[in-house]
Amino acid sequence: MQEDMITIGELAARTRLSLKALRLYGARGLLPPALVDPRTGVRRYGPAQVERARRIALLRAAGLPLARIPAVLDVDGDAAEGAGAGAGERALLAYWREREAEHAARREAVGYAREVLTGRSTTMFEIAERDVPEQHVLFVRRHVDAAALPGFLAEAGESLLGRLREVDACLSGPLFAVFHGLVGEDCDALVEVCAPTPNAVGPHGPFGVRIEAAHREAYTALPRRGFAAMAAAHDAVGAWVAARGYRRGGPNREVYYPNWATAGPEEHVADVAVPLAAG
Repeated sequence: MQEDMITIGELAARTRLSLKALRLYGARGLLPPALVDPRTGVRRYGPAQVERARRIALLRAAGLPLARIPAVLDVDGDAAEGAGAGAGERALLAYWREREAEHAARREAVGYAREVLTGRSTTMFEIAERDVPEQHVLFVRRHVDAAALPGFLAEAGESLLGRLREVDACLSGPLFAVFHGLVGEDCDALVEVCAPTPNAVGPHGPFGVRIEAAHREAYTALPRRGFAAMAAAHDAVGAWVAARGYRRGGPNREVYYPNWATAGPEEHVADVAVPLAAG
């Protein structure tokens, strides 16, 4: 086996990766050496490390962040065979779906930014008012920026539904998120994901509870094809409220209906709403 061992310089030559990249992968725990001389500290690498380095380079070329690479390569200790390879492929495809969704959202954002910059208003929203009854809600909250928001919404929704199942409680309405500030690329804000329930569920661990007071709100309904245009919808509802001289009764919110993942392009999947102050 010792005869198969190579230095980091030879590893660089075989993989065409720079010493800087190889050292970075080593420091991040992605490319540990096969052998370290206990006396000199010299690292040696074997054929498995050569192949692993090539795979890391391939995944980096696909845009995979370093932090996501272990989920693709290190599955049940098997980076190349059987179930491990299948799980790694699923992790890679999950990452790519996230990037495609992000790209679609940015495309929508660019279109909306063009409308704002040119003074055009081709994005139209139908805005109405409705009464929302008092609700007992279970919630989780976190400060997030734009990059972390989709993951938090998904994670929070799953954890809230799981908690309701644990205590044998049910939903009395769709999940919704309350935005206590602007969530952007360069700024974070407190976001609460809420599950309304008719049951007397108490606080537990990360889960809080509160009573949402009955209120009237302005809202716009979004079809599946418009789900990525949330920023434009928030602006449109806010402008509608201001134009009518209404006072805000609380922060903006988004309401998510359970069909959003399976709906057709024109089906109603979400609302953007602004609570109105009484009187």
